[in-house]
Amino acid sequence: MSLIPQVFADTSTIGIAQPSTMKITDIGKLISSAISLAFIVAGILAFAFLVIGGIEWLTSGGDKTKTEGARNRITAALVGLAIIAASWALMQLVSYFFGIDVFGGNITIPKPY
Repeated sequence: MSLIPQVFADTSTIGIAQPSTMKITDIGKLISSAISLAFIVAGILAFAFLVIGGIEWLTSGGDKTKTEGARNRITAALVGLAIIAASWALMQLVSYFFGIDVFGGNITIPKPY
């Protein structure tokens, strides 16, 4: 009688489903996904430019032109971040006042009563 437990390998395979043909069936969902993707990409790019500007500032070595360039890059990144935040807030206001759900996965326009 052995006290060591036996371990068996899993012989099942993991299959990847093949994608079906890409058909656009709902234009609202496509627009909503594109807007959400644009906000994500814009936020990542603004953060990347902010980090790059910070690294340029740290590695400028006191050179006035390099420091000025880094300061301009950081300023542009912060302005871009403010524009992204303002546009997100505007989309939230549109969603609240008009009932158009832009970030909910699909754009649904309410029916008039």
